[in-house]
Amino acid sequence: MNIKVPKRAEERICAGLKRFQPILQAALNRDANESDTVTLVMDILADVLGFDKYADITSEFAIRGTYCDLALKLGDGGKPTVLIEVKAIGHKTEERFVKQAIDYAANQGVEWVILTNGIRWILYHVTFAKPIGQEEVINFNLLESDIKSEEDIAAIYALSKEGWAKCLPAEVHDTNQSLNRFMLGALILSEPILDALRREIKKLSEVKVDNETISDLIETEVIKRDVLDGEKAESCARRVSRFVAKSRKPKSNGEAEAVVLPTIAPTSQVTPEIKPEGAP
Repeated sequence: MNIKVPKRAEERICAGLKRFQPILQAALNRDANESDTVTLVMDILADVLGFDKYADITSEFAIRGTYCDLALKLGDGGKPTVLIEVKAIGHKTEERFVKQAIDYAANQGVEWVILTNGIRWILYHVTFAKPIGQEEVINFNLLESDIKSEEDIAAIYALSKEGWAKCLPAEVHDTNQSLNRFMLGALILSEPILDALRREIKKLSEVKVDNETISDLIETEVIKRDVLDGEKAESCARRVSRFVAKSRKPKSNGEAEAVVLPTIAPTSQVTPEIKPEGAP
């Protein structure tokens, strides 16, 4: 999906990058501790991402560092919209560091968690399942972000206050869910695609073959096994199965509706490429 960044927000983000990139580098050089990093993160939330430091950002959910360091309150009521786990600027933003915040978010019914060390920002969507899980949605590095890159600015904007107001994180998540190897694997093995392949094989070679044979061949010789196994693969398979079943429901006149597969939008212009973690 394409994200159009309003000029005012773009100017704020670009000005913020110019201001904070030297500050972040200096903090990294002196290996700032977690407390100092939290202060820096609050300034970035306000000056780059556009949140009100006094109305939108709170630390009331930080109980001796047990649950999370900060939270964003973006709606009515006292429940936070986003929990933020902050690590010291020199620490890697490894997924294991966010697990405790994810568990707490799930218990509180909060769908979103950010893990950051001030430089790397990663947004996770919490999956309310057993066990509780998380899916990476947005990932960017502020030190490496380029003010001339529309892709970099769009990724930062999606995490801004305006981005949340427009539900951009949810839209990015939905797009990511529709375009991944598990979803493509499930779509390839769906009946409409198998039907199309069977027809094309017959046109090409005049060989009659059934869908089960094509499916077995694809599973054993075409698609990697890890694309078809596991919780994510099963979830995508169920989603495709429900879609196909719904699409094939008979019309009121007794005829089956034509199956039209969903249009899948690319995500390359939303989420920056995930690069190996290391010193920026």
